[in-house]
Amino acid sequence: MTTTATATKQFMTSDQLLEDWQGHRNLTRRVIEAFPEKDLFEFSIGGMRPFAKMATELIGIAGPALKGIIDNNMEAYNEEGFKPGTKEDILKKWDEETEVINHYFNMISEERFQETFNLFGEYEFPVYQNVLYFIDNEIHHRAQGYVYLRALGIEPPFFWERF
Repeated sequence: MTTTATATKQFMTSDQLLEDWQGHRNLTRRVIEAFPEKDLFEFSIGGMRPFAKMATELIGIAGPALKGIIDNNMEAYNEEGFKPGTKEDILKKWDEETEVINHYFNMISEERFQETFNLFGEYEFPVYQNVLYFIDNEIHHRAQGYVYLRALGIEPPFFWERF
């Protein structure tokens, strides 16, 4: 019996993935900035949460989840820890979490991206899929923020200007 090895080519490096993610985070930060303070915390459409709640969720997921991956800790997700009172609180914490993300993301080896991890004790996928979930979740909520801004008569940042 003969076996043939197929060489695989890497689509992107982990550094490129982090750069792409941080571009999304840059854009989401600009969406947060675009909101008037009151509307950031109060405005809602169709029963969706105000954008401050969505931003707080994003803050509570990525950094803690990456730390959990590094520490092999599958603790349940908890968004109760951070309770911002102002837009500035959110932006400050957003920037702090950006550094947390950079720190822990850079500790994940190329091999580890392929390992299965039970994120928050609920979602068992390879680490790279967990990271893609963080990015997808952010894009999803940012799109809701775009709808809110447009409903408020505010032009959101161009979606392609991520850096």
